[in-house]
Amino acid sequence: MKSSSSSRCIAITGASSGIGRATALRFAEAKENLVLIGRDHAALAAVEKEATAKGAQTQIVKADLCAEGAAQQTTAAVLDRFSRLDVLVNAAGIISLGTIENTSLAEWDRMMDINVRVIFRLMQAAVSPLEKTKGNIVNVSSVTGLRSFPNVLAYCVSKAALDQLTRCAALELAPKGIRVNAVNPGVVATNLHRRSGFDEQKYAAFLAHSKTTHPLGRVGSPEEIAELIFFLASDQAGWITGETISIDGGRHLTCAR
Repeated sequence: MKSSSSSRCIAITGASSGIGRATALRFAEAKENLVLIGRDHAALAAVEKEATAKGAQTQIVKADLCAEGAAQQTTAAVLDRFSRLDVLVNAAGIISLGTIENTSLAEWDRMMDINVRVIFRLMQAAVSPLEKTKGNIVNVSSVTGLRSFPNVLAYCVSKAALDQLTRCAALELAPKGIRVNAVNPGVVATNLHRRSGFDEQKYAAFLAHSKTTHPLGRVGSPEEIAELIFFLASDQAGWITGETISIDGGRHLTCAR
């Protein structure tokens, strides 16, 4: 059933956890229409329950975005439910450890596929509906797109590519009235690193060490990143495009010493 609401439609990938989940709930507070995109239906349903409790209308799209045609199918599902698309938030992403010597080609390809290729295809599919609403795109990148770090080679390269994709697309889509920006968080307390293979002890040690690598002395929260995404997607940011904005407690300003 199509929505009759005049609220904007916000499509969010990776909406089942972490920054994507926090972003969905932030938009829900504004009573926006939400399309929650991800692979874990049960986790998406839990987010949907919280979002509807805040007054948002929602749609779950369970999808493997790496599959052929998934971007077009996802966009079609958005339009079928809400008849419009105003904001695309690309929050889905993965991280893995590896150096130039031990990163396998398969792992390199997986990182580029999920962190860059999927987003490229979603952005392509979203151009036409976003042009109609003069909407915008917010990509979730990383401090590793702006600075180099050892032992996360493929991840760093994928996020640097995402930053350049953001800037190039911003120039190309500006004549259509579509803005494109990215947020570049430092370490944020989510399940991202756990999924890369950290056990609880190693993850706790990583978070403790991160307090020393971020000048403000702590890691970030998903809600802090969501607040910046919410701003960039708003009319208050209407003259901002092509930016990769650091939100990392000063991490991008540091260097080894």
